[in-house]
Amino acid sequence: MEYIDRVTRRLKLQNLRVLDAVVRSGSMARAAGELHISQPAISKAIGELEHTVGVRLLDRGRYGVEPTAYGRALLRRSVTVFDELRESVKEIEYLSDPTAGELRIGALEAVAAGLLAATIERLSRTHPQIIFHVTTALTHNTLYTHDLRERKLDLAIARLTSIAEDEFKTEVLFNEQLYVVAGTTSPWARRRRVRLAELVNEPWILPPENPNIISSLIAEAFHASGLEVPRATVLTHSLHIRNCLLASGRYLTLLPGNMLRFGASYLPLKVLPIELPIRPQPVGIVTLRKRTLNPVTQLFLDCAREVARPLAEGK
Repeated sequence: MEYIDRVTRRLKLQNLRVLDAVVRSGSMARAAGELHISQPAISKAIGELEHTVGVRLLDRGRYGVEPTAYGRALLRRSVTVFDELRESVKEIEYLSDPTAGELRIGALEAVAAGLLAATIERLSRTHPQIIFHVTTALTHNTLYTHDLRERKLDLAIARLTSIAEDEFKTEVLFNEQLYVVAGTTSPWARRRRVRLAELVNEPWILPPENPNIISSLIAEAFHASGLEVPRATVLTHSLHIRNCLLASGRYLTLLPGNMLRFGASYLPLKVLPIELPIRPQPVGIVTLRKRTLNPVTQLFLDCAREVARPLAEGK
C-alpha cells in the first residue's frame, strides 16, 4: 500500500503522455516531434517515470524502443485515465454551452446509411454546434472488441450478437429485417406477387461468402424456402456499388429495413413483396459498462430512441 501511495503522489500525467507517444511512434525522436518538445525532455520524462514506478518501462534496441511488460501494463490502464479526463473536459464544455460538443460514433455501414444518418440529421438541427465523428465498419467485432474497448468511440450502433455483457452495456432499439430489393426499372418491380423461387437465376448482389451474420441470414432464408443460395453476379460489402448497380434494373439484392426506411428514399429502389422466413436481428446501442456517459452521448441516445421508434413498433 505504501508503494501505491508513493507512486500515485509522484506520478505526472505529462510523463504518461510522453510514454504513450514514444511507444506509439517507436522512437524518442519521433515522439519529440509529435509533442513539440526536445528529445532530452523526452528522455528526462521517461527517466522520471521509471524512477517513480521503480521498474524499467522501455527496452531500447537498434530498431527503436518497445514497452516492457511493465510499460504495457501502465499504458493499458492509462488509456482509461486520459479518457476520463477528456470526458470531464467535454462535460465542462457541454455545461458551458449545451448546444456544443463532440461525439465519436461507430456503426455498421448499413446502419450508418439509415438510422444513424437520420439521427444525426435530427439532432444537428436542434444542436448545430455538435461535431459528429463517424467510423464505419463491415463487422460488429471491430467496433466492439477494439474501438469501444480502447475508448476510441463513445458508442456503437450495430447488431447485438455475441457481446460480452460484463464489459459492454447494450440497449435494443429495434429488430432488423432483411428485404429483397430491385431497381424501380426492374421487371420484378412491377409484379404484385413474387415468389423467392422465381428469382434464383436472376443476377444477385450479395455480400462475400466469408462467415458473417448477413451471409448466414441469407443462406437461412433460401434454405428455409427449400432453395439453394443463388450464385452471386457481384460479391461486395459496398452499399454504394450495390445501389449503383440496382439502379440499372438488372440486379437483385437484400437490404436491411432501417436503411430502406431512413436512407433510401432518394434511391430508385423497390422492395419486392416477399416475406423472408428468417428471424429479425436486434440492433441497438453499445457502450462500455464501466464508463460514465457524457451529456452529449446521452443527448444522442435520447434522439436515437425517438428516431428508431417507428421501427421498434414494426412500422
